[in-house]
Amino acid sequence: MIRRRHRSTAYGYLTSDILALVAAYFAAWYLRFDVEVVPVTLGWPDFQRYLQLLPVVLVIWPIVFYFHGLYQLSRGRSRIEEALTVLVAVALSTLLLTGALTWYRPETGVHLDGTRVYFQYSRTFLALFTSLSILALISGRTALRAWLRHWRTKGHNLQRILVVGAGALGKEITHKILAHRALGFDVVGFLDDDPGKANLSFHGVKMLGTLKDVQEVLERHKVDQVFIALPLDAHKKMMRVLRLVGSECVEVKLVPDVLQYATLKATFEDLDGTPVINLSQVPLQGWNTLAKRAMDVAISGAVLLCLLPFLPLVALAIWLEDHGPIFYRQERMGLDGRSFMILKLRSMRVNAEATTGPVWATEDDPRRTRLGSFLRRWSIDELPQAWNVLVGDMSIVGPRPERPAFVSEFKHKIPQYMLRHRVKAGITGWAQVNGWRGNTSIKKRIQYDLYYIENWSLLLDLKILWMTVRRGLRLNAY
Repeated sequence: MIRRRHRSTAYGYLTSDILALVAAYFAAWYLRFDVEVVPVTLGWPDFQRYLQLLPVVLVIWPIVFYFHGLYQLSRGRSRIEEALTVLVAVALSTLLLTGALTWYRPETGVHLDGTRVYFQYSRTFLALFTSLSILALISGRTALRAWLRHWRTKGHNLQRILVVGAGALGKEITHKILAHRALGFDVVGFLDDDPGKANLSFHGVKMLGTLKDVQEVLERHKVDQVFIALPLDAHKKMMRVLRLVGSECVEVKLVPDVLQYATLKATFEDLDGTPVINLSQVPLQGWNTLAKRAMDVAISGAVLLCLLPFLPLVALAIWLEDHGPIFYRQERMGLDGRSFMILKLRSMRVNAEATTGPVWATEDDPRRTRLGSFLRRWSIDELPQAWNVLVGDMSIVGPRPERPAFVSEFKHKIPQYMLRHRVKAGITGWAQVNGWRGNTSIKKRIQYDLYYIENWSLLLDLKILWMTVRRGLRLNAY
């Protein structure tokens, strides 16, 4: 049922997109050749040629939209994020169409001198269509989203759901169901045998009784679906509930208790016909890895080019202060727990840790040089890490890498700490732009790092980069 409702909603968005594309296409034709927002100098084109191009557009655009996840309901996607995704998808679709048109040029005739004449689509028309399609697509999706929300709030075509189990698993599945309100689900309540949860509510959903009340609750609240979300140690209770609801005309969903083992996203895999649950799936795989790497190379290369004129001056200033080394290399732990040497401009005295060993840097660290205080305040000392990014040890965006000595300490104290090494370390990250940097709570930083890993996308990377620049590069990432 969930898959069917998800598919219905996706078809709704697909229909909206197709209508928006058709409207934008004819509007672009009208503005270009009827209104002539740009004067037509090469004669009136054949409308049939443009009409033949429309089916190609209606194939390319939805395919690109599909691979950008625009037909998948995302509980974390806001309207702004959806609009940005539409913008990127339209840009890519236009690029693909333009590339195809450079190769496909239908012959329209032959000059008197024997030269063949080829038809060319108006670039002004394509530019108008791209701009109008963005506006039409975003407007159509916004209107559809508003209509769905209004339709559901009126109580139309809702599926009433009962969640059996109000533990961590039941709360998690309820939170996700409520996040998909456009699918038309209404959680009527929980059942749980814990007396401490009686008369309580979670996520705004009330407790309706204990497990033995399941049949009465099904009838009283006209339940359509039952989600059984009990822990593994409640196997007998689970079987008892299954027997009770098995005689009722309701759909039964069993939520496997993998939360106690789950680390990142859980996905199903097939091993020669045997289902296997992967508890540590990350979205940064395949083409995503290639896209992120391409962005890393482009940005790090640009940063290094910009540094070239200023680096000799900064290097001279560092050397003049105490005649010590310009750069500072320090061992850090990165992807898959592999160590690498991070590169920084030296901001502390030579051999600053000779007597103390590895310790956290503080805001007014007495080991800093005078110039070093300025470099660290504005994170200028971190800029040479663009070289680490270029050679592949790091990424522009990712969890900040820690020293092996600290990793050995934290991995035994903080659950899931080592999961941050499932992706490349970064110069800036989600934790840093949200204020959790330097000598702050490690647990909070881990929470933000894991959120980044689970929800990675190029748009999230761009958002983090924008927040980094907006805050003036003051990362203070020690």
